[in-house]
Amino acid sequence: QVQLVESGGGLVQAGGCLSVSCAASGRTFSTYPMGWFRQAPGKERELVAAIDSGGIKYHRDSVKGRFTISRDNAKNTVYLQMSSLKPEDTAVYYCAADPRYGALLSGSVDFWGKGTLVTVSS
Repeated sequence: QVQLVESGGGLVQAGGCLSVSCAASGRTFSTYPMGWFRQAPGKERELVAAIDSGGIKYHRDSVKGRFTISRDNAKNTVYLQMSSLKPEDTAVYYCAADPRYGALLSGSVDFWGKGTLVTVSS
């Protein structure tokens, strides 16, 4: 079982930076692919970034060059560093974990955090 707790959301102006973190419980953290999803009001949840156990990363096109996912296995934590934020980045950001990397890419994930709200003002 994996429990995920996000932190670091908040309000930021357009063009600004913000980082969100996800602390995971469980001895298997280092072996699990991890991801960040987001859901904006009235929209479907979408994968923002993912990182596998070996550190291979995926970022969706709309955030490439602005967002970076990383992980620290010693701290059981995954991070999403966001810069050049835009109002359209406003969403609840969810941390996700699954032993199958493909599950992150498809959104059929076993473990979810409760989410943290990121609001970007124009």
